[in-house]
Amino acid sequence: MNIEKELKIDDNFFLKSDLAEKQASFLDSMLGNAINTGIDIGIRTIFPDFFENQVINLKNNLIEFGLNDGIKKTIDDTLNLGKSAIGVATGKFESLSQMQLATKEGGVIDTFSDALDTVFSMLEKNSNMNPNTLKMIKNGKNIILNNIEGNIEKSFKSQFNGQETLGNHIERWKNYYNEKDFENMEIEYKNITKEIIKLAPLEKTLKEARTVENLHNLIKNNGHRFELNETEKELLKKLS
Repeated sequence: MNIEKELKIDDNFFLKSDLAEKQASFLDSMLGNAINTGIDIGIRTIFPDFFENQVINLKNNLIEFGLNDGIKKTIDDTLNLGKSAIGVATGKFESLSQMQLATKEGGVIDTFSDALDTVFSMLEKNSNMNPNTLKMIKNGKNIILNNIEGNIEKSFKSQFNGQETLGNHIERWKNYYNEKDFENMEIEYKNITKEIIKLAPLEKTLKEARTVENLHNLIKNNGHRFELNETEKELLKKLS
């Protein structure tokens, strides 16, 4: 299995602009999922007696009157403001902590609260929604926002846990390398490839995984030979 292929890394992957785009795409997906899930859970909490098709119809009403545009604007504004607030001048994040701080400083909850108010206003003026339903969902806005905030926190917690897990697999791979135990190196290598595709694209993490990949495949293709030439030793130094 090839980490580079799994991650779809091209030769220019580590150019700053390219990495920034991949990070933006990752955060767009992560925050979008957290917001959408928070809305779904919030609606079900506000309307516990609703059937599934009623929940879907209500959300479709919100979408028709600008919910998706509100989500996109929220994410875009949050990341732009957040990057500026924490001084990410290069356009790319160096760590997951920076991503989390930018999301917080960008005001994702307040921004989406404003977006919901706009949607509710549009519904009030232009839709045939039952007035009691509209009143209930407006009054339950904080339930939706609290669920979104909780989902975002869970998403980042999962990412931090995933980074720790990946680091443990890499350390075990190194230990097995030192013991010249290729069988267990292979197990850890597969674990690395499975874990890294779930994680935020960070240059340090990806370069370390790429170094493991190159060394692993060199040893594998050389009949599990552990005696290294100078080029291979330079790769090993990067993991020290």
